[in-house]
Amino acid sequence: MRSWQPFEWIVALRFLREGRMQTAFIVGGVAIGVAVIVFMSELLLGLQGNFIRRVLTGQAHIQLLPPKEAARVLASAPGEIGAATVQPPLQRMRSIDQWPAVRDQLRALADVAVVAPTVSGSALVARGGASRSISIVGVDAADYFRIVPLPDKIVRGEPRLGPGDLLIGSDLGSDLGVSVGDKLVLTAASGAQATLTVAGIFDLGNRGANMRTTFAALHTAQSLMGLPGGATSLEVTVHDVWAAETVAQRITALTGVEADSWIRNNAQFFSSINAQSTANTSIRFFVGLSVAFGIASVLVVSVVQRSREIGILRAMGVTRGRILRVFLVQGSLLGMGGALIGCGLGAGALVLWQKLQRNPDGTPLWLLELHPGLFASAVALAALTGLAAAFAPALRAARLDPVVAIRG
Repeated sequence: MRSWQPFEWIVALRFLREGRMQTAFIVGGVAIGVAVIVFMSELLLGLQGNFIRRVLTGQAHIQLLPPKEAARVLASAPGEIGAATVQPPLQRMRSIDQWPAVRDQLRALADVAVVAPTVSGSALVARGGASRSISIVGVDAADYFRIVPLPDKIVRGEPRLGPGDLLIGSDLGSDLGVSVGDKLVLTAASGAQATLTVAGIFDLGNRGANMRTTFAALHTAQSLMGLPGGATSLEVTVHDVWAAETVAQRITALTGVEADSWIRNNAQFFSSINAQSTANTSIRFFVGLSVAFGIASVLVVSVVQRSREIGILRAMGVTRGRILRVFLVQGSLLGMGGALIGCGLGAGALVLWQKLQRNPDGTPLWLLELHPGLFASAVALAALTGLAAAFAPALRAARLDPVVAIRG
């Protein structure tokens, strides 16, 4: 017996060794439970991360928009009886009032990462005898490209947005028969015209967006849309995408400008994400509960089987506190040992799943990232679960009367 090894650990390890079969079964059960938790949690995190990347790659987290035109009451004719008619007005293209000051306010917020002004509107693009209706978005490339990584989506040309440059989608370019260096004539609804050169062709991964969306320099779009110095929206990204709605409400209260978050604009998607998280939490809870009952049942049997040994230890002067700690140590060891094995099984299952589940082109469905914090929390949770599950059997063992236990 080594002097540095505590008494509780010596007895606990001896009891576990003597019941090797029971120990192996419960460690295996804990390992399977933890492996399921790790596998599903990592899979869900990867799935959510993939969804978020797909949803937010082409849009900002928060968008500030100018106020809409207010409805007006039409005047009634003389002698006309009846309720007044309320007619919604036509929505004119408007700029956010004092948008540079608003932008500076947003950049001062700790939660905000990037703020980019944009001017967007509809136009008609013509080349030869062909014409198409498009949406033109005027941006400041230095800021906007930090929100939407458009340079990564360029398939031909370069992401250059000078005063006379235009970036178009691959489907629009194919439909009009244009390539890099060709010129297009754009006509806005106001009648203003501009001749721009195709500097680059992008692929956003969506046919509708590739057919309709185009990008120009901010000043070019301002002139074409008749909004000199204006901005029809402020695109904002935040450090924590899940806090976008809270930040949007704070921005509205601070600036008085309407702010829409991606959470509000994608309410159904966000609800599905919450449902997935709730389902995963429920699964983890019931798996943890089954692990706790398994450990408790094994230790209850151990107390019954070792009543005589416990009685002898008590007769030799071992305190109830020490007996209690012996079984608590057993529960912790069972939980932690099973958790360590389970983490290895879960990680192996994740690697195998990523190798087997592939897109038709052979690429992974999405990239899985192993989070060390999740593995550490799984081990800690299993150890605590084992400790909690061992408390009732340990208490029972500590309360055994030594005389009765030895006679039994």
